[in-house]
Amino acid sequence: KTDGSLIKWMDRIKKAQLIILDDFGLQPITHEVKLILLQILEDRYERAATLICSQLPVGKWHEYFDEPTIADAILDRIIPKGHRIDLKGKSLRSPSKHLS
Repeated sequence: KTDGSLIKWMDRIKKAQLIILDDFGLQPITHEVKLILLQILEDRYERAATLICSQLPVGKWHEYFDEPTIADAILDRIIPKGHRIDLKGKSLRSPSKHLS
């Protein structure tokens, strides 16, 4: 933060046409990262596309963020304009595909 690299990185993220957050919610995140995520989503709201891939059901995101105010703020920037796609079926990464 002190050298300005975080601000430069966030500015690049803000300008990207699409960002993809893959495997979202697999590990706990710090309070600081929650605030950075909130800022990224705020900067991009109604300006650019954000794709979030997660095995964590949206219904458990409040529990994941463990800070109701931040969780509400983040979800307020995702849910109203979001399109949710729930995938069903077997994983394409099944062990039988990799054995040869």
